[in-house]
Amino acid sequence: MEETQAEAVGRGRRAARGRRLLIAAVAGCAVLGGVLALWPWQRPDVRAPAVPAPGAQALSAVAAGVPAALPDLATLIDEREALVRTHPKDARAWAVLGAAYVEQGRRTEDVTNYPRAEKALRTSLTVRPKGNAEALDGMAALAGARRDFRAARTWGEAALKAEPKRWTTYPLLIDAYTGLGDYKSAKRTLDLLLELRSGAAVQAWAAAVYRDRGWREDAAAALSDAAAGASQPAEQAAYLERAGQLAFERGDLGEALRRFEAAVRLDPDQRAAQAGQGRTLAALGRTTEALNAYRVALGKRPCPQYALELGELYESLGLSQAARVEYDQVRAQVADETAGGVDGELVLGTMEADHGDPRAAVRRLRAEWQRQPGIAVADALGWALHRTGSDKEALKYATVATDHAHGGGVRSALYAYHRGMIELDVDRAGPARRHLQEALRINPYFSPLAAPQAEQALAALGEPPDEPVPTGSPGGADDEDDKASRQPS
Repeated sequence: MEETQAEAVGRGRRAARGRRLLIAAVAGCAVLGGVLALWPWQRPDVRAPAVPAPGAQALSAVAAGVPAALPDLATLIDEREALVRTHPKDARAWAVLGAAYVEQGRRTEDVTNYPRAEKALRTSLTVRPKGNAEALDGMAALAGARRDFRAARTWGEAALKAEPKRWTTYPLLIDAYTGLGDYKSAKRTLDLLLELRSGAAVQAWAAAVYRDRGWREDAAAALSDAAAGASQPAEQAAYLERAGQLAFERGDLGEALRRFEAAVRLDPDQRAAQAGQGRTLAALGRTTEALNAYRVALGKRPCPQYALELGELYESLGLSQAARVEYDQVRAQVADETAGGVDGELVLGTMEADHGDPRAAVRRLRAEWQRQPGIAVADALGWALHRTGSDKEALKYATVATDHAHGGGVRSALYAYHRGMIELDVDRAGPARRHLQEALRINPYFSPLAAPQAEQALAALGEPPDEPVPTGSPGGADDEDDKASRQPS
């Protein structure tokens, strides 16, 4: 049967309409496929990782014993306070709360956190008295923050006994052994830690041990690795601040300032870095900026050490009244710390020796030496004795502070300066010249007050006289004298 013209036209229209529908369907599938390909749950490999909540970030940091951001810490504390109210038998929640209080107190210098921390940690130990390594760790950290290194050692060793492979305990013990002047135990503990763990936090603790042994290049490299591997800005800022300290100690002012500034950019609450900026800017002669940096640091963290440094900067500028205000602040801040259980005798004794009552400084520092005979205490006690005129006894302590075998090899311009000035007053011109030169070689900017005095003392000593080389032992007479005065009674 032949097809009519009308039927042919209709069939053509139907075919064209079918082709258009097919094209539209194909195009729609293509668009839908593209949309689905871009949809996040279809491509998990390109999805941005979820950012942990602030409390979770702080919990991770506190559990690992690393610095946490202050806002995150506040969130974690609020969460744990709410949790222990509804679950008072949750030993871990109490331990985390105590550790968070310790970190908040350490970062803000608000010592009212420490009694709260102790209450929380002891509650955790009451709820679970056996095998509670987390709470024992917290007690060790609390004792370290209070500068009670004997207690920190006791709690840390108890934590290791409860859980020998708990790596976060080892840094607490390193800090305690260092505070007690037991550098061999600190190094042995670091070796054990390095066998158990790697990572940024471990590198930072290794750097501290290397610095105390005089291995400054190794310490700088370890801190660089730690900062590069840090997982959170607050942690990275803390390691950059320590790198800045190390750079300042070796007199590299440009590097020190860059590190401190980077730390503050990452964490505006990094007050130690702001004080470091003040210290470095003062050495660079940028006095107005230095004063502002110290004021910012002290504005939110009333730290006695920063007040002492600011006072000495004022004194170096001839502003004696402003300096006295800061020295009074040191006394007031130490009194506040004492109320929170913090041992502030070292900084107070250091301040009194130079800017107050040297005899009171000797009494305080003798007692401190009996409690915890660290190298910093040996140096401060030796200098306080010198300031009272007891130079022979002073030299014994100054020798301990600068003796590599006992002191661990730390290279301190201040310790070398103190020893040189004491030797000058006991008519030991040769050793005095050597140690004053060493102080200025280590860091010619180590103190706005003491560095110029070292330069003046060296100028007064003049060049060493031409003398024949001694024919005795290789160590020479000076070394024999050092051996005889190695250990104070």
